[in-house]
Amino acid sequence: PSFSFSFLFLFIIKSTMDVSSLRGRLEGYGQEHLLQCWDELNAEEQKALYDDISSIDFDRLTSDFRRATTPGNSQAKGDETLLPIPDEACGSVSRMKADEKKRYWENGLRVIADGKAAALLLAGGQGTRLGVPYPKGMYNVGLPSQKTLYQLQAERILKLQNLAFQLTGKKCIIPWYIMTSEHTKGKTEGFFKSHNYFGLEAENVVLFEQRMQPSFFFDGKVVLSKKHQIARAPDGNGGLYYAMGSCKVVEDMRRRGVTCMHAYCVDNILVKVVDPIFIGFCQEQKADCGAKVVRKMEPTEAVGVICIRDGLTEVVEYSEITLDTAKKRRDNGQLLFNAGNICNHYFTTDFVDQVVKQHDHELLHHVARKKIPCIDSNGVQITPTANNGIKLEKFVFDVFRFSKQFAALEVLREDEFSPLKNGPGKDTDCPASCRLSLLSMHHRWVMAAGGNFSDSSGTILPLIPLRRCSTSGAAEFECELSPLVSYSGEGIDKIVSKKVFNGHIHIDTDGVHTIAEENGSEPHSKRARSD
Repeated sequence: PSFSFSFLFLFIIKSTMDVSSLRGRLEGYGQEHLLQCWDELNAEEQKALYDDISSIDFDRLTSDFRRATTPGNSQAKGDETLLPIPDEACGSVSRMKADEKKRYWENGLRVIADGKAAALLLAGGQGTRLGVPYPKGMYNVGLPSQKTLYQLQAERILKLQNLAFQLTGKKCIIPWYIMTSEHTKGKTEGFFKSHNYFGLEAENVVLFEQRMQPSFFFDGKVVLSKKHQIARAPDGNGGLYYAMGSCKVVEDMRRRGVTCMHAYCVDNILVKVVDPIFIGFCQEQKADCGAKVVRKMEPTEAVGVICIRDGLTEVVEYSEITLDTAKKRRDNGQLLFNAGNICNHYFTTDFVDQVVKQHDHELLHHVARKKIPCIDSNGVQITPTANNGIKLEKFVFDVFRFSKQFAALEVLREDEFSPLKNGPGKDTDCPASCRLSLLSMHHRWVMAAGGNFSDSSGTILPLIPLRRCSTSGAAEFECELSPLVSYSGEGIDKIVSKKVFNGHIHIDTDGVHTIAEENGSEPHSKRARSD
């Protein structure tokens, strides 16, 4: 019976596959190598490969590859037509008057209280560059609380819901949509479940998966990662729009009454999730699309800038602008093109719906050269030590050009942008720099609220940023505040005003704790009274 069942299974599989036609189709696209190991595969492997190949639109795939890899003249065109964002479309947190900031803050909280705002997290990337086998959002940079990026963001959402209730008396929900990938969805879902969604309701944390695209060798041939498997990778954070359509995310937003959203990348430890000031500013500007930016400091800084090209809003990469153009300055001495993009965006639901239905196919792919594990022409598994192929990616901000009313809000780097890109031991964008950025910001909050720090002799220390003492990111004193205590420094005066703290402290909903370091180990919390 066992033999008969296996034979029947094999017969059914083979009878549903027209391998000859598939081979002829692949030859027409120069992709016949995808069947090079066909005769070595068992029935299940043959079926898996057959289905994988059959699912690919090779006309579209070939067109995408050619469009992405054909050299263009964007740099010359850009220099001739580039203009900075109009002043009337720009705001600046550092230049806002107190009453203006209060107005944006409260109006943003009212939008949240009415259930009209959502968080949209881009979390499809793995922690490969960090040297870990799990998603970036699960990473712990070594804070005294040992909180991960996911937990920090979840607690900021919880605090915002509470702040909106305090202002309006309305209980509200900020739905959190998290775009994952084939590589990160399972681990992300398991992580949230094991931590009880960090206090959020499970039905308000919506995970969805972005598309996986075939990878290519430099000559345009699709890569086989195994004899029976095509190499695929997430289609970049710009794959958001296809995923939102195919996973019916926009429909879910409509059902909940969401009219706007804050989209951001998972790796920014300072991100102000659904920032009320940003929401209020964009709403007052009647923007359908907006972005937070940081001021570009040097012409050669490797950051894309938001500007106008041929009448459309775009992010132009630093490599696309000649040095002469990058050096241009305003009358006040600032760079003319200084709106540095930090992947921190505002969209209306109507705008995203329009992109999904009308414009997603217009978004160009960008080339990312990568080391892609593969098999060679003899079917031998290869782990490359140098870039051997490309992945095609879309960028989330490439939709700016479809905006009818764009707004940009300049924010301070030290308050809002510290990305985690590199693993331990690197000098920048690493766990140590992220840890220091967050603790330094919390130190400034305490000082601004009337608190002080002293050294071991009791001498009050000046209001200066925390100083790093080692490559671990440790400082002579450290201060961490739970997002559940304060979203952006508000309301902590009653805890810290006129008090002096010595050494390391951690402030959470239970009060002020001192943090002890024993024998060079990671800091840990111990309850203590502030002085």
